[in-house]
Amino acid sequence: MVKKAPKKSVFLPFFGIFLQLVIIGIGISVITGTSIAFFRPEPVVVAPPETTPTDTPKTTPTTSPLPEPATKTELTELTTKINALTKSQPDITVETYLTDLDSGGYVNIKGSEAIASASMIKIPVLVAFLQDVDAGKARLDEQLVLSKDVIVGESGGLQYEPVGTKISALETITLMIIISDNTATNMIIKRIGGIEEANQRFLSWDLTSTVIRNPLPDLTGTNTTSPEDLVNLLSMVEQGKILSPRSRDRLMDIMHRTKTNTLLPQGIPPDARIAHKTGDIKSVVGDAGIIDMPNGKRYIISAIAKRPSNDQRANELIRQISRTVYTHLQDMPKPKPVAN
Repeated sequence: MVKKAPKKSVFLPFFGIFLQLVIIGIGISVITGTSIAFFRPEPVVVAPPETTPTDTPKTTPTTSPLPEPATKTELTELTTKINALTKSQPDITVETYLTDLDSGGYVNIKGSEAIASASMIKIPVLVAFLQDVDAGKARLDEQLVLSKDVIVGESGGLQYEPVGTKISALETITLMIIISDNTATNMIIKRIGGIEEANQRFLSWDLTSTVIRNPLPDLTGTNTTSPEDLVNLLSMVEQGKILSPRSRDRLMDIMHRTKTNTLLPQGIPPDARIAHKTGDIKSVVGDAGIIDMPNGKRYIISAIAKRPSNDQRANELIRQISRTVYTHLQDMPKPKPVAN
């Protein structure tokens, strides 16, 4: 009996072919995947850089305070020049004080002597109110009520408003400085606690000659200050010692807008900036301000002249002093950059 050979399974060849195709497919996939990975590398996630002080946005103040000079030196040559100017008018006494904020150089010609302040008393009044704002005792947007006891004549238009008129504190301090409104000044003195409170505040700043004795307008000159007091006060403001940066910038902005520009501003060129406040009564005329020069220098000056009644020669002397000071300081070395 002859045994028949077993039939070959038809499935096996097909399975073999299928297996070969799978192996080939896997190989092609690996090759293709490798090629794609080569030509299209996976994106790299970069961690954000660490934040540094220079990466943090900063708000540049209107004025950047300069570091306080380590030493103070008298500017003797400039003192001689100013004395030469004032000697030409012996019946007019000009008290002058200035400080160069870069070098610490100063001039003091009778600048420590008390003299009638006229409207320059409004500078420390402004500083006192802004201090109260910093302390949370007052707000710029609060409404002040015009009362009969503060209304006075001479400078300003608030005197013509009816009793009971409401005006914001910001507008009041602005009018007090830019148009020297006397009624506005009395409103602010009242708001900070009255004359005695104001005087105590001035003493706390070591302003030994600055005293309010009567409400504005004080035409007889009983209220006093000194050029040194005013310069030292503005220097403390500029250095950030008694006001916050925000209030300092507010003060500078208001004082930049002073309308009467017939004294110190006449001695500086148009590209220089001055934040200042004038004062003018029959017996006294003066000005005090911070001057920024185009070369980066900054100085503070006050010149107050005691004069025969309304004598305009005093005004001209202050203009000449301002011009002499500016020219002299302009020729001095420029400030060195401050290292961080």
